[in-house]
Amino acid sequence: MAAARGCPPAGSGDRGLAELLLEFSRAQYRAKDGGGNAASKVERIERRCLELFGRDYRYSVISNAHGEVCAHYPRHIVLLERDNAASRDPFESSVQVGKLQDLINRSKMARCRGRFVCPVILYKGKHICRSATLAGWGELYGRTGYNYIFSGGSDDAWADAEDISEEDSALRNADSQLFDKVRGHDIKLLRYLSVRYICDLMVENKKVKFGLNVTSSEKVDKAQRYADFTLLSIPYPGCEFFKEYKDRDYTAEGLIFNWKQDYVDAPLSIPASVTQSLNIDWSEYQSWDLVQQTQNYLKLLISIINSDDDSGLLVHCISGWDRTPLFISLLRLSLWADGLIHASLEPSEILYLTVAYDWFLFGHMLVDRLNKGEEIFFFCFNFLKHITSEEFSAVKSQRRKSLPPGFTLEEICMLSECFSEHQHPGVLQRDRGSTTSLSSDFSLGMESSPGAAGSFTYEAVELMPAGAQAQAAWRKSCASSPQAVLWSRAQQSEDRLPSAGMVEVKSSSSSSSTHSDNFLRIGSSPLEVPRSRLVSASDRESRLEEVRSAFLATYSRTIGLKAVPPSPSGAIGGLLEQFVRGVGLRGSSTL
Repeated sequence: MAAARGCPPAGSGDRGLAELLLEFSRAQYRAKDGGGNAASKVERIERRCLELFGRDYRYSVISNAHGEVCAHYPRHIVLLERDNAASRDPFESSVQVGKLQDLINRSKMARCRGRFVCPVILYKGKHICRSATLAGWGELYGRTGYNYIFSGGSDDAWADAEDISEEDSALRNADSQLFDKVRGHDIKLLRYLSVRYICDLMVENKKVKFGLNVTSSEKVDKAQRYADFTLLSIPYPGCEFFKEYKDRDYTAEGLIFNWKQDYVDAPLSIPASVTQSLNIDWSEYQSWDLVQQTQNYLKLLISIINSDDDSGLLVHCISGWDRTPLFISLLRLSLWADGLIHASLEPSEILYLTVAYDWFLFGHMLVDRLNKGEEIFFFCFNFLKHITSEEFSAVKSQRRKSLPPGFTLEEICMLSECFSEHQHPGVLQRDRGSTTSLSSDFSLGMESSPGAAGSFTYEAVELMPAGAQAQAAWRKSCASSPQAVLWSRAQQSEDRLPSAGMVEVKSSSSSSSTHSDNFLRIGSSPLEVPRSRLVSASDRESRLEEVRSAFLATYSRTIGLKAVPPSPSGAIGGLLEQFVRGVGLRGSSTL
């Protein structure tokens, strides 16, 4: 179904975000709930999301009006097909919405709570998807009983029985071939979306409740049905851990998960081929604090989607509504800050979109999490201060891949300026999208960046030297110029700094910015390249800081941070908490 164009904004700026957060904090979203004042508010949020998606993308919509596809997915599930600006992103998805919907209907029982593999971000023609983990026997043979057990026996919204079709009933009564059939459909859906990489955030191999395996995961599928995919086990603490984040006055630095708890049995496992471009010692993951762990996992995801192949990515945890939206939201915001997706959206607009679509409409249980103090939602946006530097930029790796052999980026920038001064002394060359012949030895092509207006990148640089002798001659001639000598002297003290690829991950809030200048230092020379010619790390930083500031300001006016109350040892709540931890229903963590 094609999306309607020209939908009026349902709210903009701080006011629209405030209305969204208030609705989010008052009620749990479910697609099958309809009618009343709350429904009209949700409709405004949905219309706003479609309008924001439509700014930059052609898309289709899978109807989920009454929750018939999934009770806690958006009523309008967006399938992004291509960027409206072909010059910015010429890639186009080959997925057909009709076939996709058919595969979804067949495969949805394969995943916990029916939360099927759903594409949510389109980047360079690749679909970045989200879902829950694989369903186990408990769910396949009794959705109602499963929901009751998984919710801890509480009579909440998720304990309601979903409508069971005749096909579902037949599957429940099937024999041991049930998993072959159901997971086979799931694999067909993954392949249709060209997903190759599956990142599993679970700290368990299987989720166990009261001694019953209620979910499974691809990494422990006994029949190895998912062996053709690249499976990455990247265990990340569940939402319960974020109560400790809140209890430490919302400080993530120094907060380390306790990996020795009995239920934690999924070690970190990443194929070496995926990590070879990252300078991270993965064997140290259990010593990382929450900041380092989140930073390194985000770097890993960015590296995967920036690989040269055209394969998509799936990110999931257990239910897919806490840890999964955390990383999906960080990915969306990081790529946006680089100008690679949602390029026309302002900071307030991308913030609205990711809060509404990635968190609210995909069923994050904010009301429940706030009541328990498990503030993973707040952590996500406050964490933006830790990913502002260029080491988290997808543009950085693209730019480095395009550098020609034998030349550094600084030398390319010098070459550009030398030529500009040669043609028009004292005037900086500002031609866009042109390829200029420098001589018989060199040519330099520069394209406009896919980022914000006025910014440029060397992603499309093509430098063709006649050979090593020509390169050496050029270096010698440039080095002999007074300008180059001045720059060379200015750079001597800076050469001792670590390269961008060798940055040590640190946990302080200021550590991200300490590495952001490594690339931009080329602009401090007398041969200064106009900042607009580069995808600036400072631009990325300012954009993410603007998103974070807008979130914090609106969050404080609507939801607010919760003070940590004293907990008397004799209080009933304290005793219950001790009992819950003592019997292993909730794991404890150490700072």
